Amino acid sequence: MDLETGIDRNQVKKESWRTILSLAYQSLGVVYGDLSTSPLYVYKSTFAEDIEHSETNEEIFGVLSFVFWTLTLVPLLKYVFIVLRADDNGEGGTFALYSLLCRHARVSSLPNSQSADEELTDYKKERDTRSLKPNSGFGSGLKSTLEKHRVLQRCLLVLALIGTCMVIGDGVLTPAISVFSAVSGLEFSLSEKHHKYVELPIACIVLIGLFALQHYGTHRVGFLFAPIVLAWLLCISVIGLYNILHFNPTVYKALSPYYMYKFLKKTQKGGWMSLGGILLCITGSEAMFADLGHFSQLSIQIAFTSLVYPALVLAYMGQAAYISTHYTKGGNSNIGFYISVPEKVRWPVLVIAVLAAVVGSQAIITGTFSIIKQCSALDCFPRVKIVHTSSKIHGQIYIPEINWMLMLLCLAVTIGFRDTKRMGNASGFAVISVMLVTTCLMSLVIVLCWHRSIFFAICFVFFFGTIEALYFSASLVKFHQGAWVPVALALCFFFVMYVWHYGTVRKYEFEVQNKVSINWLLSLGPSLGIVRVRGIGLVHTDLVSGIPAIFSHFVTNLPAFHQVLVFLCIKSVPVPHVRPEERFLVGQIGPREYRLYRCIVRYGYRDVHKDDMEFENDLVCSIAEFLRSGSSPDCNILSEDSGKEDDKMTVVGTRSTHADGIQLSEDSVEMTAEITTLGQKEIRSPSPPVRQREIRSPPMPQRRKKVRFIVPESPKIQTGAREELRELMEAREAGIAYIVGNTYMNAKKGSSWMKRFAINYGYEFLRRNSRTASYALNIPHASTLEVGMIYHV
Repeated sequence: MDLETGIDRNQVKKESWRTILSLAYQSLGVVYGDLSTSPLYVYKSTFAEDIEHSETNEEIFGVLSFVFWTLTLVPLLKYVFIVLRADDNGEGGTFALYSLLCRHARVSSLPNSQSADEELTDYKKERDTRSLKPNSGFGSGLKSTLEKHRVLQRCLLVLALIGTCMVIGDGVLTPAISVFSAVSGLEFSLSEKHHKYVELPIACIVLIGLFALQHYGTHRVGFLFAPIVLAWLLCISVIGLYNILHFNPTVYKALSPYYMYKFLKKTQKGGWMSLGGILLCITGSEAMFADLGHFSQLSIQIAFTSLVYPALVLAYMGQAAYISTHYTKGGNSNIGFYISVPEKVRWPVLVIAVLAAVVGSQAIITGTFSIIKQCSALDCFPRVKIVHTSSKIHGQIYIPEINWMLMLLCLAVTIGFRDTKRMGNASGFAVISVMLVTTCLMSLVIVLCWHRSIFFAICFVFFFGTIEALYFSASLVKFHQGAWVPVALALCFFFVMYVWHYGTVRKYEFEVQNKVSINWLLSLGPSLGIVRVRGIGLVHTDLVSGIPAIFSHFVTNLPAFHQVLVFLCIKSVPVPHVRPEERFLVGQIGPREYRLYRCIVRYGYRDVHKDDMEFENDLVCSIAEFLRSGSSPDCNILSEDSGKEDDKMTVVGTRSTHADGIQLSEDSVEMTAEITTLGQKEIRSPSPPVRQREIRSPPMPQRRKKVRFIVPESPKIQTGAREELRELMEAREAGIAYIVGNTYMNAKKGSSWMKRFAINYGYEFLRRNSRTASYALNIPHASTLEVGMIYHV
């Protein structure tokens, strides 16, 4: 798995119109599957109970007017032209907005943040001409208020988690309503007696097949997604145009906002409650922003404005034209999608609709996997197994535990509701809740990140917030008719996320309070008062400074350790990606003869972790490059955050980023490990020739590995650094051992009952039933040693 895949996608996004149009075409299958299938159930859900079609057609024309203006104002105006601009270095979604706000307001939910993280290129990238504008008086005051008050920071985190939980809930509801609505077209081909026994089993079979195929990855069938959605959009456009011309060419008059007024005046409370069904026409709008990282802003805008938006408008107008001329007294039986499809093409349309529903469901499932990975990287979700299904396409992942959980919940919703009305109520509530969260976060982005006047933020919240609050109130009224489902799902996921984040923060605070001072370690002497054995010992810790308590706990009970000791911190930073040349922060603890190092490995919340062997080689090379550059006066050195230690941290990239630096050569054959001189061999490169030589180590017979450091001759390496490199090479040949803490947490005596419940029961239950730290970090089982400790927090 290539860790760096997808990091420089933004450069590709701006290359040419051919690339942009290609991305726009590909976005049809990933972004617009859910939104494009909404005509299957909007009218049917709207006229399910609250209102009834009359001979005057005021109801159907009023609904069409609401649908048209909702599509125009929310997906087109809000998302396409405003929200898409609030990207986090090319990434979108609720957590991207939260990450953006955290960086600008210097508010972070990650406890082990450092000032060195703010020097990352992607951390500072958004400081363009727009960001260089000075903050307004209100913006500066708001920023300082957020930085001072922890309560406001928690509220911001809670708001982001609520939006995230609703997105996950939508991942349960969207496949259920999409597939069930598509399969409902069988009612026109089967008798009513047989239809009710066939519809539900077929929908369940399609859903089970959909989730069962997730582990293969979307790249195997992803090339079909865009053609399927394109065929579906063209299909509903042609059918809509046919219905307009054939049944009611004057239906375009209903696009006037006046028909909304007539609709509400006539239907009153029933019309207001029916807004919960109209709301479904914008399901999937959030996907335009959430999937921004896979495409570009311009490609998504082109796809929506040139194809998706016109196709949806024609589809809704066509259905309204058909319904307006097929009034049946005493019921809404002639309202629905399939009844407006000409009978001769009904079967082909049914097949395309089922395929489009599957594609739309696939997009939201993949998005759920992605957002859970982001939450896990930011310590807001328990550790889960993440499988990368493609080595070429960044972001295509599969999470087995989440997949099967979503399948069970989706089947439960489908079997429990068995109709689009209650499914629509549930899905609509989840959709509008996410949009309200996005509106709130965007208002803060406008002031804090874009440095615009508070007037623009108030106008944004008032205009879009009013529209969304109207729909939200209509959905909330139907709480007992299905809207309780997303609330229940969101509460469950929110409890898991917040308890895990709370426990993680408390655990880190305990480790900071109980860390061992560097002076205590150095007072033990070069041997640290213990036996030093061959090899490299990697002590995993969340601390970015100081010595973790698990190390002192270990050496107190077993006074032996490796000849090279590395305190390794693998941390996430609030940016989507960390460039490979900025991946490692390496420092030395104490005098050189101690052979103690600290290495901080930084990942973005969308980065892919390398496998263990490649990571080990990059880690060893980063330490070797630090030792070499440490003897050079022009190396890039940063001080540690604590200010109490003498450690100096150097930014070191992966092996691929410093071709003129130290390289590692490794053979897996049994032979004597020794280094021979290359003489004056030159490396061919565009830069001036670099002479290389190799450091010779003492012969060590019967070694399984032959490890060599290929070191440039310039700049000249000091003798002490050469000795450290030789010892590091010998230690690498002997092998690497991982020391990981396996900690248990208990609340202190006298703690409140809420804290005891959260720590002793909530967090511990999640910890015992989630993946271990060694598994999440891809640590080889055979080289892992876990040190158990009990934390009283």
